[in-house]
Order: sequence, then C-alpha cells, then structure tokens
Amino acid sequence: MTDNNNSSKNLDLLIKGFLAVENEQECADFLDDLCTVTELKAISQRIAVAKMLLNNCVYSDIVKTTGASTATVSRVKRSLQMGRGSYEKLFSRMKDDE
Repeated sequence: MTDNNNSSKNLDLLIKGFLAVENEQECADFLDDLCTVTELKAISQRIAVAKMLLNNCVYSDIVKTTGASTATVSRVKRSLQMGRGSYEKLFSRMKDDE
C-alpha cells in the first residue's frame, strides 16, 4: 500500500513539474535532465507512431519511418483505441498553435 502511495506522490510531482514548464526550451531541458537518451527515444518514437496512426498510415510505413517495433506500434494503437484520448487532444491543440 505504501508503494502505491509513493508512486502516486511521485506521479503527482512529475505532473506538477511538467505543468511548471514555461516554454519549449525549458521542456527540452527538463526532459533531458529527467530521461536517459534511450527513454527519450522511446517516448518520442511513441508520439510519432501515434501521429502516423491517426493519419491512417500502415504499420510497415510506421515501422520504416520511425524505427519502432511492430509491438510498439500495436501498443500505441491500443492506447489510441482504449486510452483516454490524450494523443488526439494534444495533436488537436498542436494544430491550433501552427
């Protein structure tokens, strides 16, 4: 039970950290300090996969373009189908900014 409580507190702290970021450079710096190169590659790969899936790209093109495994593509697709809609919401907001 304590572990779940600590995990929840840690997640809350991470969320507050992201919400405190004021611009793209601060976000890049925070991610660079927070994550390893491998973690950043995996995270950025997942968002690229999500964008391509939402643009109706086929698995083979996604794998070729992003370097993601088919397992990663499948996991992201499952998130798009059964998740909370965050990818769609964020991509929609990003289009509004362009």
